[in-house]
Amino acid sequence: MKTLKLGTRGSKLALWQANFIKDQLVQVGQDVEIVIIKTRGDKIQDIGFSKMEGKGFFTKEIEDALIDGRVDFAVHSMKDMPTTNPSGLCLTALTYREDPRDCLVIKKSSVQPKPLKLGEGAVVGTSSARRKAQLLHYRPDFNIQDIRGNVPTRLEKLQKGNFDAIVLAKAGLNRLKIDLSAFEFIDLNPREFVPAPAQGVIALQVRETDTETRRVLKQIHHADVARCTNVERKVLQLMDGGCQMPLGVNCEQDQDGNFHVNAAFATAWDAPVKFVHLSRSTSVNLAEEIYTMLTDK
Repeated sequence: MKTLKLGTRGSKLALWQANFIKDQLVQVGQDVEIVIIKTRGDKIQDIGFSKMEGKGFFTKEIEDALIDGRVDFAVHSMKDMPTTNPSGLCLTALTYREDPRDCLVIKKSSVQPKPLKLGEGAVVGTSSARRKAQLLHYRPDFNIQDIRGNVPTRLEKLQKGNFDAIVLAKAGLNRLKIDLSAFEFIDLNPREFVPAPAQGVIALQVRETDTETRRVLKQIHHADVARCTNVERKVLQLMDGGCQMPLGVNCEQDQDGNFHVNAAFATAWDAPVKFVHLSRSTSVNLAEEIYTMLTDK
């Protein structure tokens, strides 16, 4: 069996994800070599995502390497992925889902006894249009500022006093085992502060024609996770959105097999947010119903 080349970004979180997948595959007898690839999102650090054109800020260069045959499969944070694969590529496996919530991390000296534990006009850092819109829904007085960099870099900027608080994905904090004892933090309820579609899930992308690699990767696929992320990403696709659309969708399946979806959408980061909830016993047409609810005026 040949050693498979795994393409990934080089951030601490991306490398955690790559090594996690490597360990999973080693357990089923497959050797893996990690290949680090810099993406446009990694190279451009001085402007916010809203000012960057196109989609796939953190995926395109890795997908190019996959198409060219420089790597055999790619590991992505699924929330960063466009809903359509480039010609010849497909998703073939998903991991378990880490905590999908967003986390508001607050500098202790900024804590006040007010909603979200922050005072009037607090400076909150995030480059996500979705997070900006939902923060302003609950606290229109916030001063929202763009912040870039990996998780440790953002926490360092918070500690230095550039911000009163920042918003991070709980999944990344958990996977990197980040110590937040120097900060106050709030894990935001995903029914009220709705996460990005597929937040907390790692996706494995491969060439459609590479049936042998697909067969290997299928051994670590979580079909239960796919049932929910399929709904979330179908809503994103119907909205014709990328990872920077102000759209949150979170789908959960209970022990009886019922699906519960919460979604939030704004036409722009500073526009009003519409929240919807829907529960169904089946996922058939569930995304289409959520789309209609979000877009119905």
